[in-house]
Amino acid sequence: MLLSSEVGDLQLVRDRFQALADPIRLAVVELLRGEEMCVCDLCDRLHLHQSKLSFHLKILKQAGLIRPRQAGRWIYYRLDHEAIAHLTAYLAQFQAQPNPPPRLCPD
Repeated sequence: MLLSSEVGDLQLVRDRFQALADPIRLAVVELLRGEEMCVCDLCDRLHLHQSKLSFHLKILKQAGLIRPRQAGRWIYYRLDHEAIAHLTAYLAQFQAQPNPPPRLCPD
């Protein structure tokens, strides 16, 4: 049986992977990998209207993958590197374990 903290962690991992499953949101993460960017620059680079981009930014923000910073009337976004490290650590668990031998089904 999973502990409640483990269930919460699995839900967070699921939410983050679900947020990354969309091609537009994955493109946003790719762009933010190298630098913090303003919403207007993200719109230009992705050829999206601000309303559509805002929807995707909201999902990424709710998943904890990006962080906003307001400077005057502009909002800048950057990756949350702790969240990325969390997903990396989660996936590393599978890499460290060898595949068990196949189990035979009873006849």
